[in-house]
Amino acid sequence: MSQIHVIHENPAWLPPLAEAFDRRGLPWTAWDLSSGTFDLAGPPPEGVFYNRMSASSHTRGHRYAAELTAGVLAWLTLHGRRVVNGPRALDLEISKARQYAALEAAGVAVPRTVLVLGEHEAVVDAARRSFGGGPVILKPNRGGKGLGVRLFSGAEALEAHLQSLPADEHPADGLWLLQEHIRAERPVITRAEFVGGRFLYAVEVDTSSGFELCPADVCAVEDAFCPAEAPAPRFRVLEAGIEPELRERLEGFLAANGTEVAGIEFIRGTDGRLLTYDVNTNTNYNPEAEEKAGLAGTDRSGPGAIAAFLGAELAGRLSQAA
Repeated sequence: MSQIHVIHENPAWLPPLAEAFDRRGLPWTAWDLSSGTFDLAGPPPEGVFYNRMSASSHTRGHRYAAELTAGVLAWLTLHGRRVVNGPRALDLEISKARQYAALEAAGVAVPRTVLVLGEHEAVVDAARRSFGGGPVILKPNRGGKGLGVRLFSGAEALEAHLQSLPADEHPADGLWLLQEHIRAERPVITRAEFVGGRFLYAVEVDTSSGFELCPADVCAVEDAFCPAEAPAPRFRVLEAGIEPELRERLEGFLAANGTEVAGIEFIRGTDGRLLTYDVNTNTNYNPEAEEKAGLAGTDRSGPGAIAAFLGAELAGRLSQAA
């Protein structure tokens, strides 16, 4: 039976998508790639495959789920299966450094970033050389949900943090990123959602109480300038959307990188620069913001738009086979 196959490793993120599929009567199944066995000598099942593998899979005990997914996606591609968010999207999901290179290649500005492999002394030395005594953001190259992202007032605070950091909180791939701290015009960031490679809507996130990088989980991230017990940031769907030029550049970036479903986050600094700092190819949505904007339960919601898009792709495959 030809159906929609959802590739993932975290069942907790599936219910909104499952509800949207079921509401439309779409045939679908979940492929949990936290483990598995695949006979690469045989053909995959028929249907449309939607890759939702997460960069944060290692934090749930699934250290090699992304590597397994890479092999499965290569197998699907070899057999000509329709894959949404295929190998290139997965590659961007698990490496912010490669995200930034691809964004810049598409003409999208990113923050100044330094890539470091080494012990904490090397990270601190790089921070001093590149950012002097000023603030610096530390983040893992392979992260997800904002995990491991910290803002420090200077190299000394960074050094103290790294010296006390347990080994299991180091980056999964061993790579650290040091990034400039962008002072925003207002304490907000914007997250633009795309489905089918096209802009869907944008959410403004109030960061006055702290960083917020995971709309579904509402997980505030500690930093040097905000309290650890800060309340969750607020989300608001922007009626005006985003600037047409930025929309065009971001859609071009997605098309050039084989990515059809994504959330892209950017910030506007006090110096007027608009900088993109994160691409989430395994994107989640904030249900409260969608409800307030009148999007919940419609094809303009995140899950609804994905279900409509994948349903159309499945119908197209079935008509071709008829």
